[in-house]
Amino acid sequence: YGFLNDNASSAQRAMGGVGYAMNSGRQINAMNPASYASIDSLTFLFDMGLNFNTVWSSENGVKSKDYSGGIDYITLQFPVTKYMGVSAGLVPFSSVGYSFGDEIVHGSNSREGIGGINQLYVGVGANVYKNLSVGANISYLFGTIINDAYAYTDHGSTSLFERVMQIRDWRVQFGAQYSIDFGRKNRGTIGVVYSPGKSLLGKTWGTYYDISAENAKPDTVGETRLKNKYSLASSLGVGLNWEWNKKLMVEVDYTYEPWKDAKSASIVNENTGDVVFENAQFDNRWKVAGGVQYTPKVRGNYLQRITYRIGGFYNHDYVLVNGNNLRDYGISAGFGLPAPKSKTVINLGFEWRRREAHPATLIKEDYFNITLGINFNEMWFWRNKIR
Repeated sequence: YGFLNDNASSAQRAMGGVGYAMNSGRQINAMNPASYASIDSLTFLFDMGLNFNTVWSSENGVKSKDYSGGIDYITLQFPVTKYMGVSAGLVPFSSVGYSFGDEIVHGSNSREGIGGINQLYVGVGANVYKNLSVGANISYLFGTIINDAYAYTDHGSTSLFERVMQIRDWRVQFGAQYSIDFGRKNRGTIGVVYSPGKSLLGKTWGTYYDISAENAKPDTVGETRLKNKYSLASSLGVGLNWEWNKKLMVEVDYTYEPWKDAKSASIVNENTGDVVFENAQFDNRWKVAGGVQYTPKVRGNYLQRITYRIGGFYNHDYVLVNGNNLRDYGISAGFGLPAPKSKTVINLGFEWRRREAHPATLIKEDYFNITLGINFNEMWFWRNKIR
């Protein structure tokens, strides 16, 4: 399914992608729907993120460089009552984008992949008892993933084997947060999120193209429904957050997803019985992330009101290739730049990450990401009084 996204905003990505225990009230936190209860009763939030990537890859000594970018997410949040908030938005669930190749007997091959899965979500969070908040997100998953395999022979012929997966499904996420105040300046929060595993809905098929032949028609084989043959793993996340004097915030998160239990079927040619595309191999995914945020003086001059962020993560991914685990790790940093005479904040972040297999390196990739988030914070529900 490609890169898995944990719903982190641009501000959270600058802190290593943490957020399970974060409940600022001035930033939308789609990572834990329980955080929606922390929004001020007069505030409307709108957050839009842009992402720009540079990728350096190395395979068998051959190096390449690619660029990509675009809109990353769009979210909004508003209060319903003093103790309840609602959020909605469009965020990525996963993204696919790769290209590599090698030599084969009497020719060469190359593999490419594009697409991904999107989440259109709506969620609600409520304060149910003192400092305890709970919430839930309901998401509609949709998207198309295309995996192409080209075969080039020494005789000049070219063949394409293409696998297409269309996903149209629903997913739920539950969250809870509990905060404790230690004196007047210290506040600790623990956050938990859980998404149950489920069978996927949609369809998949394989197609064969003889590109070098004249007037050749594509041959579609193995079309099948995803239900009971493909599935998503459950996801559990736990976070610990500590905030001091509304200036300093530190958080550590842990994510676990048992992908070994997820289903993935092969595509079989119903006419010949041959396996056209083999089933994918999965490994259990776990991730550790940590981040720090510091604002020198909330009501000081402009430089004192800038928020400084830094973080890092290590991710043992769910992809398994010939017994090799995929892992990625990275560091990040960024700034929250307040707009003049407004509560709106422009979040600028920088992230370096490396992806490689282990123990055999196979393909190694280095990413440099620039994220730009515009967090509109407006008092839409203020009522003027006429005296």
